[in-house]
Amino acid sequence: MKNSLQQPIWRFYDQSISAKNSSPLESFAMDDTLCQLVGQLESPPTVRTWVHDASVVLGIQDHRLPYVQQGMKLLQTKGYHPIVRNSGGLAVVLDAGVLNISIVLSEQTESLSINAGYDVMVAFVKALFPEVAEKIEAYEIVGSYCPGSYDLSVDGKKFAGISQRRLRQGVAVQIYLCIEGSGAKRAELIRDFYEESLQNEETKFAYPQIVPEVMASLSELIDPMLTVEAVMVRLQQVLHGFTDEVRAEPLHDEELALYAFYLQRILERNEKMLAL
Repeated sequence: MKNSLQQPIWRFYDQSISAKNSSPLESFAMDDTLCQLVGQLESPPTVRTWVHDASVVLGIQDHRLPYVQQGMKLLQTKGYHPIVRNSGGLAVVLDAGVLNISIVLSEQTESLSINAGYDVMVAFVKALFPEVAEKIEAYEIVGSYCPGSYDLSVDGKKFAGISQRRLRQGVAVQIYLCIEGSGAKRAELIRDFYEESLQNEETKFAYPQIVPEVMASLSELIDPMLTVEAVMVRLQQVLHGFTDEVRAEPLHDEELALYAFYLQRILERNEKMLAL
């Protein structure tokens, strides 16, 4: 899938430091904004990086758990801020050791199937970590949180999950990479959340049975010295290898108005969901 990564220009928007103290809802609004801008060819294809402190992002199905309010209180007592995203998928942990990457492409310049979009990100991650590229596999890791067919693992231990957002002919392929810290401890947090939110009650939806040992961070899998900062250096080097020009650009003034629109929409939807 390197042909999708080879672009005349890549826009690069680094929020790995600036987004830390903001809500992940702001990041979802940002990706919606970039989806429209890139999809409508008002911006070059874009790579955005982002990190959020101590948050748990819940999916719609999580919000339907019978005792979800107790589960959310448990997360808060452990120092995590829970939010609900208006999309599929299940609970994931975001913290200072988790690097999120969004690759935003336009369907006007390239027809991308769902699987092809995922494959673009898999190729990008393999380029980021050449020392384990041959060992990185994409398949569902049973026992992980937010399991999916494009879980990324090394030796059966999941370190990343991929999702997609499609809007106004833009495709945002998003990944969370567990770089630092303990993958198993993050999984234990989500396991405890589900136990508290289910309390052994039967539900129509089958929530994952979390097995913490199947999850790990890349610092556990590759190199104990690996950090988010070090991966950011790799990422910029890799990106320069895919293009003649990398434009490091935050949103322009006229683009900020569009972002304000999407942020307001996401905040309103989140408020409605939390009021249910």
